Amino acid sequence: MKKVERINIIMRYINNRAHFTISEIMREFNISRSTAIRDIREIEAMGMPLVAEVGRDGGYFVMNNSVLPTVRFTDNEIKALFIAFMATRNLQLPYLKSRQSLAEKLLGLLSENQQDDLVLLNQILLFEGTNPYNPDLLDLSDLPHPMLEKLIQILLSDRYLWIAIQEEKAIKSYPVYLLHLYREKGLWLIEGFDLQDERRRIYPVDNLTDVKPYSAKKRLSKKKIFEKLSKQEEVINLVVELGPKAIAQFKKYHPLKVSISYMDPFQTSAILRTFINVNHSEELTEMTNWLLFLGRDIKIREVPQEVLASLQEKLCLYCP
Repeated sequence: MKKVERINIIMRYINNRAHFTISEIMREFNISRSTAIRDIREIEAMGMPLVAEVGRDGGYFVMNNSVLPTVRFTDNEIKALFIAFMATRNLQLPYLKSRQSLAEKLLGLLSENQQDDLVLLNQILLFEGTNPYNPDLLDLSDLPHPMLEKLIQILLSDRYLWIAIQEEKAIKSYPVYLLHLYREKGLWLIEGFDLQDERRRIYPVDNLTDVKPYSAKKRLSKKKIFEKLSKQEEVINLVVELGPKAIAQFKKYHPLKVSISYMDPFQTSAILRTFINVNHSEELTEMTNWLLFLGRDIKIREVPQEVLASLQEKLCLYCP
């Protein structure tokens, strides 16, 4: 462990304890007495108010009403944070303004050499959605839907919602219990349990016009909701075995609700089990295209006739 990393961890270790000794630090971090003493002195020099207790059982404690000094980042930690910011540009993520201020604070903490490294990374690394002619970390072009942050803020205290959705020429309202808020194919989606129709539904956040907590008097209990959902669970009708090339394709993209189980410890083969609603034309088309995307390294064990017909139709388009 590098010295900077060790000192950061020691600072957290001692800040969470009423009392500690040099011997405890030596045992916990597997370091010599002289190293432990040097680390403690360096931590004191950084501003952590440590009080030494004399005597046979003496040690140290952190002075009351004290706060931890500024966290120090290693060069690799800085690069990891910066690249994470770069990789999430133009994805319409919430809290963009906070993300911008975080980036500004990060840059302000760095030395000139570290800033030069990040400027170079910003020039040579391009991610999906990056404008190569304006690869600015603080670019505000990826503003999310204006309702997204309001929705998340309400969800932190209450998952029972009354949402208004724009549908064609009318706005319709639904009472829902939110199961998941997720992003797929560039769109934010609400997966919720419709408290009126008592079934699972998907609502696009882009069509959201208003959201507020749902009246507590008319709520169905969380236990009842999941009981009803369990009774409505679809029967698996698609079973596919994936080889290594198909697994690589799966990792590039897969529908949110589709998962695989590996069949060997080296993760070179896997099995996929899911349900396709063949009565939903959009889902049928999407799953057909996705199975073709997986490529030839698959073996279909079980498939609805409608999916098979759709696959054959798609493949015939490429026939001579």
